[in-house]
Amino acid sequence: MKALLYSVVIVGIVPVQSVLLPHLTLWDVKPDFGVVAVCLIGLINGELDGLLVGVAVGWALSLFSAQDVLTGAMLKGGLGLVAGLAGRQMVYLSPLVLVSGLLVVSCLAGLVTPVVLKLSPQQDLWWAIWNVALPQACLDAVIGGAIYWLMWSQFNIEQLMSESRM
Repeated sequence: MKALLYSVVIVGIVPVQSVLLPHLTLWDVKPDFGVVAVCLIGLINGELDGLLVGVAVGWALSLFSAQDVLTGAMLKGGLGLVAGLAGRQMVYLSPLVLVSGLLVVSCLAGLVTPVVLKLSPQQDLWWAIWNVALPQACLDAVIGGAIYWLMWSQFNIEQLMSESRM
């Protein structure tokens, strides 16, 4: 059942991210559903699931974007692993803690591209932080927090997290 759910997430994120989101931007910023999904899966189901789903999501999303395949797979896989390790250390994960964690993680993931690519003289690193990485990180954090809050209010997340870690 878990493999089917992960397959639906991996296959479902790609068309939503590449086809639907360019038409649903908020202040010319698109959220990265791959980062949100990988972090939530890593937090709830553990570091191995986060790593494997992150590698698959990063690979699938990089096939339809200008990102390098290996960089996308390693970045999303690393995020899933870190989220899984953080979820293992948390006893009680409130939506506010998740939102702040997603904000930091998404901002750092958004800074990988400007650091790796050589930006034009008009677009330095500070421009990339204030105009691209930080707004996208805020949007990712709000979306991830809303999804987690819905799951948190409908299901017993603590019990689900403890059952998946055994």
